[in-house]
Amino acid sequence: MTDKTNIPGRVLIIAGSDSGGGAGIQADIKTVTVLGAYAMTAVTAITVQNTQGVAAVHEVPLDIVAGQIEAVASDIGADVIKTGMLASRPMIEMVADTLARAAPHARRVVDPVMRAKGGHVLLAEDAAQALVQRLVRGAAVVTPNLPEAEVLTGRAIKTVADMEGAVEACRALGAEAVLLKGGHLEGADLLDLLITGDKVIRFEDTRIDTTSTHGTGCTLASAIAAGLARGASLVEAVTAARAYVRGAILSAPRLGHGHGPLNHGHVLGSS
Repeated sequence: MTDKTNIPGRVLIIAGSDSGGGAGIQADIKTVTVLGAYAMTAVTAITVQNTQGVAAVHEVPLDIVAGQIEAVASDIGADVIKTGMLASRPMIEMVADTLARAAPHARRVVDPVMRAKGGHVLLAEDAAQALVQRLVRGAAVVTPNLPEAEVLTGRAIKTVADMEGAVEACRALGAEAVLLKGGHLEGADLLDLLITGDKVIRFEDTRIDTTSTHGTGCTLASAIAAGLARGASLVEAVTAARAYVRGAILSAPRLGHGHGPLNHGHVLGSS
């Protein structure tokens, strides 16, 4: 008989593939695994990319993505759903419908991926509001950077004051919490705001001078998902995830000729 007491937290990742291994599904699997949860995937798109950018995107047919979700949810189950690149309105609507049927009780961590690090568009212009209406609302947490938050809220967010002024607009998105990431701020000081229904928690750091930042958003969201799947509170999961990403940047392997990948295995003592 299977020992149910040793079953790890289960994270179903619904996102695109990064052939360079630094972001997307590849970064998600590495992160969830090294942080002690069990990673499953539904691949939404195949990208041709490396550290220098995205050359092409091939969307996986909707029925195949739905089939992946249903196959793992009906057999293995899922405690947390982490979404990344969803690319189009039809994909978003299908994912929302399939999750409502196949994994209605799983918590959602939504990374609203809109552009790759090099600027390639990864979410169609007409899809942002569908993302809010179908997946952001009711999510455990959504993790936008400042450009993504501007699209989701319809507000310009360029400064710390803008971030603080966007708190109510972030709450109005309908998620249980919003982690508003300030990595696009100018200057050496960084600020993230964890916005819940009744409080705002500030996370402050100093910027790391590096080009090894490919996949930071994917990695952070997946680290939060792993924490939640293992039973951490949201604040605990976000705090641990931010520390994990910072360590992964500081120990990055310096691969490629563009925005290099992180060291997802640094917590295991790898170089």
